[in-house]
Amino acid sequence: MSSLIVTTTMGSEDGILMRRNEVDENVALIFGVTGLVGREIVKRLLTSKQRWRIYGVARNPEISSLTKMYNFISCDLLNASETKQSLSPLQDIVSHVFWVTWSGEYPLDSDKCCLQNKMMLTNALDAILPNATRLKHFSLQTGMKHYVSLVGEGSSLCYYSEKCPRKSSGRNFYYVLEDLLKEKITGNSVVWSVHRPGLLMGSSTRTLYNFMGSLCVYGAMCKYLNLPFVFGGTRECWEESYIDGSDSNLVAEQHIFAATSGRVRAKGEAFNAINGVGFTWKEIWPEIGKKLGVQVNETTMFDEGFSFDKEMGKRKHVWGEIVAKEKLVRTEIDDLANWVFMDLLFRFPSKLLGKREKVDKFGFKRRYRTLDSILYWIDVMRDEKLIPL
Repeated sequence: MSSLIVTTTMGSEDGILMRRNEVDENVALIFGVTGLVGREIVKRLLTSKQRWRIYGVARNPEISSLTKMYNFISCDLLNASETKQSLSPLQDIVSHVFWVTWSGEYPLDSDKCCLQNKMMLTNALDAILPNATRLKHFSLQTGMKHYVSLVGEGSSLCYYSEKCPRKSSGRNFYYVLEDLLKEKITGNSVVWSVHRPGLLMGSSTRTLYNFMGSLCVYGAMCKYLNLPFVFGGTRECWEESYIDGSDSNLVAEQHIFAATSGRVRAKGEAFNAINGVGFTWKEIWPEIGKKLGVQVNETTMFDEGFSFDKEMGKRKHVWGEIVAKEKLVRTEIDDLANWVFMDLLFRFPSKLLGKREKVDKFGFKRRYRTLDSILYWIDVMRDEKLIPL
């Protein structure tokens, strides 16, 4: 690994000012550094053949030791003055920005959600763009929900390409972020890319829609309470290819590829960021259960009436018992699991399936099997002592 100067935290401008003349290295600024994809971007940059200095932004540091491997900046992006104070010292040294954060305080298809996420990106851009003399690339992450609306009828279209038109119904903050980014960087030499993952799979204690955390906590509680490991959702979601998996490793690699390969030109490009191999929950559920060591009866593992929020929400106290018994890293159940999200995921009204021919043509051809991704991240979370063996 190339030598890299890092500090545990950045409380002043001293660490920036003393290295302003080191312009031969790449300098990454990662917003949402403690999330599923942000963590993986850090890991890949740290092991890159190129030399990277890394700054990561989030409200709170994560509980793992990874934070010690880069310059962590605690910042509330909704606070314009705090954002400017924290980030403006970086504006003339940052070469690559990765935006992999968002606010989920309000319902997704709402004006308040759009306004809040726009404010976060506006504050960040206003802090770093005025004198961004070294900025080469801005990589924005949104999602496959770009192609559907939660308002109105579901779509009959199964496979979405980047050329698909925007939905006119409802409000989608992804559109707001894309438009704002293009507006702010128009007229300069900064290249942009947009990445649209499907169902993200990774490890984090700072993620609202944390599929792997929810799945693993559910499995651990089923094992502890001797409950059957059932899939609660619609039959269509169970039996048909319904959503694309997106391994956080793949998405992080795609961000970095787009930002550093030189394949993305000045006008910028949007890409789906998906594993690329289809699956059904019915096919992979038994293997997931086996990996988690829980009861899976193939004749009763589908239960359309089962609600994660109803059945697991009332057993919230059990997670504390498991953490204590297994000597796990201390977490609250809400740090990992989101039962409302699981119910929505397995009852989503529209299929979210994409094409990845475009990113393949640009030269990024990495693909993952979603079952392999799930099994891999179970092992990672076990190694991190977030879930029991």
